[in-house]
Amino acid sequence: MTSTRDQKADCPGPGAFPRLPEEWSTATTAVHAGHVRTGFQEMSEALFLTQGYVYDSPREAAAAFDGDLDRFTYSRYENPTVTMFEERMAALEGAEACYATATGMAAIFAAFAAVLRQGSRVVAARAIFGSTITLLDDVFAKWGVHTDYVDAADIDSWAAALATPADIVFFETPSNPMHDIVDVAAVSRLAKAAGAMVVVDNVLATPVLQRPLPMGADIIVYSATKHIDGQGRTLGGAVLGSEAFVRGPLQQVLRTTGPSLSPFNAWVLLKGLETLPLRVRHASAQSLELARWLEARPEIAAVHYPFLDSHPHAALAREQMSGGGTVVTFDLAGRGGGLATTEETFAFLEALRLIAISNNLGDSKSMITHPATTTARRLGPEGQAATGISAATVRLSVGLEDLVDLQSDIDAALAEVHPPRYAA
Repeated sequence: MTSTRDQKADCPGPGAFPRLPEEWSTATTAVHAGHVRTGFQEMSEALFLTQGYVYDSPREAAAAFDGDLDRFTYSRYENPTVTMFEERMAALEGAEACYATATGMAAIFAAFAAVLRQGSRVVAARAIFGSTITLLDDVFAKWGVHTDYVDAADIDSWAAALATPADIVFFETPSNPMHDIVDVAAVSRLAKAAGAMVVVDNVLATPVLQRPLPMGADIIVYSATKHIDGQGRTLGGAVLGSEAFVRGPLQQVLRTTGPSLSPFNAWVLLKGLETLPLRVRHASAQSLELARWLEARPEIAAVHYPFLDSHPHAALAREQMSGGGTVVTFDLAGRGGGLATTEETFAFLEALRLIAISNNLGDSKSMITHPATTTARRLGPEGQAATGISAATVRLSVGLEDLVDLQSDIDAALAEVHPPRYAA
């Protein structure tokens, strides 16, 4: 009888996953990077649903845990399917290393926890996701970390805040949902002078449309739940940066606290990455057309989209990004003039038939939400006002439906909510 010790295929350790040629395009990288086949020579990435791994001897186990042997030891630490996802993400981002997490918020928390300590200081853009503000103000604040907030697009505000030493600089660009644009290179220079590491949430742009690392950022975080999955199936996150950071302090935090990405979710995300460039570029092109169409309508008070000529930082957005992204945010006009009330905005949302009401984004299906009562609710009235969010604001995540159908759905909803005098 053949023993299990004689059945091993050629199984590389986590450090032996090959990188693709750097000259390969984003589309090719999204399909092939990080793929290692087992002895069965499967076409698709293998799904390793296992917690542990078998050793030929206790000496091999000891060498693995001592770090003298490159091999998989425990799936809280590493897993072949998860490693394939990490390698593909690193190749797409142009990063030295990636560590996958269970969710996007786990990625942000781990990136912060790997750097911050009692007495640390964070300088963050005011226009960031509500859960990140809660993390800074309610969790890290209890541990002796102080956070100062600045206007995301105001370089003078960044300069004033970073005249004092800091440990982390954090921002989203474009911001969710109002599309504030941060000058990554300029803020990164200020951060370096202040001794801070620059952490960028790149979720709205994705690695397809923007790569902050060459502009001076140190760490990139993603909610893979959004565009990377792209089809509303699973949760996930990723932290990308230098080999020293990812395999040093970040790995220590994640291995110890355990917010591991499951192998099944990693496999789903690998499948999502294969079509990421196609989906993002198509939806981004549709978003720009839709934003221009909305901007011309009298029922719409304002449209917020980075590649619109009316955006206050359109030139910077075009310099940093190859597309404006898949999210269009707009403010509805009210029936009696001015901005729409919450009830008027709700009426518009309820009249939509094709576009679903959901607080996610980056999906193949178009979805819309009311930030003031959902994703930005934790900011409160003052925080919402400071970032430009009002009762009339809606965030539309543009999917893969035909643009004409999306326009027809919005047109019908506007016609039902607004009196005839607003008819286009």
